[in-house]
Amino acid sequence: SLIAASHFGEDFHLARVRSLLESVGLTEEALRCPADWRLSVQCGDKHPVYMNCSGKHAGMLLTCVANGWSLPDYYEPSHPLQVAIIAAIEEYAGESVAAIGVDGCGAPVAAISLTGLATAFHRIAEHPVADAMRAHPELASGTGKDDALLMRAVPGLVCKGGAEGVWAAAVPGVGAVALKIDDGASRARGPVMVSALRRLGIAIDLPELAAPPMLGRGVAVGAVRSLW
Repeated sequence: SLIAASHFGEDFHLARVRSLLESVGLTEEALRCPADWRLSVQCGDKHPVYMNCSGKHAGMLLTCVANGWSLPDYYEPSHPLQVAIIAAIEEYAGESVAAIGVDGCGAPVAAISLTGLATAFHRIAEHPVADAMRAHPELASGTGKDDALLMRAVPGLVCKGGAEGVWAAAVPGVGAVALKIDDGASRARGPVMVSALRRLGIAIDLPELAAPPMLGRGVAVGAVRSLW
């Protein structure tokens, strides 16, 4: 679950990232994601292990160790690991990657359509990785965070939020949803996702996601709602 996470840097996240690395004789010095603050506590020093993608980077390093691939350049697009990741994305999405850029964490990021993203989530919904995320939703995100709330509220659902207003979810045997908020803000993700899942016939009772309040001086003065 942590290897598939955008975690919030809580103590249990950091302990498990370090434990993953230690299991193959590495330390956090091997991480090539940038130093950052914890999302849960944005103060103090920045460290690569605090970065919300450090679990994924730890997973990349473990994969390199298992396959005998070089470690210092594991994030380079030409590295065997990244070539394999792009191939897997294309296989699950059922389409060719349109372009490859650089993610905020430094790893390659693949451009695919929303249809491809939904297709990929639908196909991995019964995969062991999805099982791990459902079993440990807080590891995949953080305590009380959107992904964890949704996975705990809907039996069988797996979901993962991304940067710039992206969110995808799937329920085995039901369907999948992938969305992108045009302006890149996250405030509308919850209402749109809840609305889309309800259209698939999924009952969701999460008012904090369906209509998150807008606050003025700590007082609710409105809410964000989906009209779709």
